[in-house]
Amino acid sequence: MRLTLRALISHGRVARRMGLGPESRINILRNILTGLVRHERLETTRARADEVRFYAEKMIDYAKKGETNEKSMKMADFWLTEKDLIPKLFKVLAVRFENQTGGYTRMARIPNRENLDRAAMAVLEYKGNPFPPLFPVRRVRELSLVNQLLKGYREEKAQMVAEKKD
Repeated sequence: MRLTLRALISHGRVARRMGLGPESRINILRNILTGLVRHERLETTRARADEVRFYAEKMIDYAKKGETNEKSMKMADFWLTEKDLIPKLFKVLAVRFENQTGGYTRMARIPNRENLDRAAMAVLEYKGNPFPPLFPVRRVRELSLVNQLLKGYREEKAQMVAEKKD
């Protein structure tokens, strides 16, 4: 494959193409974001989840500024198509993440869709949601035989080093 100048220049195309045009793209993003705020976890295509993730994080950043901030209220009013979710954004989600500076969402890959398009799918969720975790929590393996032997070896080594210093 020959590398040309055309491959290096973006020609103004920054965002992914979704829907039938820019207005359709915004409507798709708004609907997905509204569903995410309502349910705190949703399943969508990987490309859409990756695109919505930026807006979901940005909306929490603005919501943490409070309901009195004019820009945060405009942002919530524009992106949430169901206006009954605005109080949830400010009183539940913003409070949950007030001590965090970023990383409010988690995206997990799931198997491709089974129908004709075989689209790559993902689950997008806000951290700390009330649902059970997608992946099982790893067990603490410090009580296994190998880890106990290694722990004993480290303690012996530390004692030998301490005796040599004395």
